[in-house]
Amino acid sequence: MPGAGASRRAAPPRRAPASAKSAQRVRDIVRTGRAVFAELGYERATVTEIAQRLGASEATVFTYFRGKRELCVRVIGDWYDEITAALLQGWPHARPPRAQLEYFVHAHLRLFLGHGSGMCALVLSEGRDKGVAELGAAVLPLHRRYTAALMDLLSRGQTAGTIRSDVPLRLLRSLVMGPMEQMLWEAVASQKPIDVDGAATALGAVLWTAIAAPGSELAALRRLRGRLAQALDDAASG
Repeated sequence: MPGAGASRRAAPPRRAPASAKSAQRVRDIVRTGRAVFAELGYERATVTEIAQRLGASEATVFTYFRGKRELCVRVIGDWYDEITAALLQGWPHARPPRAQLEYFVHAHLRLFLGHGSGMCALVLSEGRDKGVAELGAAVLPLHRRYTAALMDLLSRGQTAGTIRSDVPLRLLRSLVMGPMEQMLWEAVASQKPIDVDGAATALGAVLWTAIAAPGSELAALRRLRGRLAQALDDAASG
């Protein structure tokens, strides 16, 4: 991954849309670009192909984007905006840490494979290719923002004593994301559909066992027993 410059988003399009018609044209270009990049990958995709599918000239595309790379950066950025919003919209804030982790695993696999493996492959491969530095620079901060909720969950869990505190947060994130990335790579390579719900349930259980603080489940049961006992006492005295 690129280093110091990776936290900066790519330069804006060549010309900002000045009217509703221009804004719609940009959306159409990005939508068509996403379809082409997802189908062909970065290297095989061309501005010519995108323009032809759009029913426009290459000059139209170049009016708003400097070239294929800048358009691909925009496509990846918009896609990450969508999946980040979807992830946060359904986040189970009131649920225990284990339930939140299981939700993240389910949501991550579903969002990355929900519309086929094309965008997943683009982000996992071309988007991280050191030979295409601008794409890698675009993916890194987007992925960090996407996993911010997971990092917050892990941090709060360490503070509460439900998640092991002897492992740095970044390593915990890698411990969670690594197996899922391997699963996604296999899905992309095989082009075979996977049972997302089944895989996520099994993986969530394994991951929780790996990151949970020793004795946290027993401590949680003891706290529950204490609350139940208190509730029974209150009911009896009332």
